[in-house]
Amino acid sequence: MSHTTVISLGGSIVVPDHVDIEFVNSFVHRMRDRLSCDTAWRLALVIGGGATARVYQQAARNMDPDCPPVTQDRIGIAATRVNAEVVRAAFGNLCPDPVVIDPTAPGPITGRVVIAGGWKPGFSTDNVAVRLAESLGATTVINLSNIKQIYTADPKTNTDAEPLIAITWSEFLEIAGEEWIPGKNTPFDPVASRRSAKLGMKVIAADGRDLDNLEAILEDRDFLGTTIGPG
Repeated sequence: MSHTTVISLGGSIVVPDHVDIEFVNSFVHRMRDRLSCDTAWRLALVIGGGATARVYQQAARNMDPDCPPVTQDRIGIAATRVNAEVVRAAFGNLCPDPVVIDPTAPGPITGRVVIAGGWKPGFSTDNVAVRLAESLGATTVINLSNIKQIYTADPKTNTDAEPLIAITWSEFLEIAGEEWIPGKNTPFDPVASRRSAKLGMKVIAADGRDLDNLEAILEDRDFLGTTIGPG
């Protein structure tokens, strides 16, 4: 019986200021090894916008200071899809299917790797990951970004902020807020958080660049990160 792992791969680590080819190659190599060892395993990746999104969203705001959020979201969605195509290319024949653009209807899946980009305005790729997990029958999303753990507050502005090992969805929403803003820097999108809470889903937030730590998560060993789940 096959089983699927859904990973939300943050744009900040795929495209921090340009496509990080070394990281993408290392990530793909690790996942290829795991797929060859576990023939019942399927990997679903959702790719974020990163610098691709930020640069073009900022350009739009520079040209129109009143650029509406929906336009900025559409730019971000286009960026995620470009990034997703790059990662898809790196997986080669393991990902023969097109990039998924609607996580509620991913279509027939023939490959061992499924890759998705943005969906529609109003939320980030975090929500895409939750929706895709729902469609594929997964109950956990691994959210990889440029932070090692979620803190009680922003550690960049609050020296009293403390890292969290585990937190409930209601507690997390108090920290992250309830409103989605295009380009908002939050550990997990509030729209996705509310959906996850409703579904009773678990999200593991961790540093995406630490591939040894990712291996520990996938193997259910001790890892550095924060688990968000039902209370």
